[in-house]
Amino acid sequence: MIVAMSRFRVKDQRQQDVRQAFLNRPHLVDDHAGFLGMEVFQDHADDAIFYLVTRWSDVSSFRTWHSGPAHQRSHAFMPKGLKLDSAFTELRILDRLEDEPNHQSVETFAGKREGRDHE
Repeated sequence: MIVAMSRFRVKDQRQQDVRQAFLNRPHLVDDHAGFLGMEVFQDHADDAIFYLVTRWSDVSSFRTWHSGPAHQRSHAFMPKGLKLDSAFTELRILDRLEDEPNHQSVETFAGKREGRDHE
């Protein structure tokens, strides 16, 4: 699994419009092959900063979506004339570190530390 995380800052005081656009998004990505989920975050310290986090089964699925026409159409739902700080905009692709098959759960580990055996 990978995460694609975008960070951007709204320059023209339209953060409430951006917030509404995400809350009312058209869900164009939801049925795309490899898409696992999406969350959008607004920074507490600076409400003009947003983080868009999407989860994908693999990098190829994300890149296919990101370079495709549906991704371009999804931007049409953002406020018209929106200005972003291009120097602040960033996209990161993160690989998830997978647990090994024989890992212990946090609960099991905590129980063993307290002298209890949950196995």
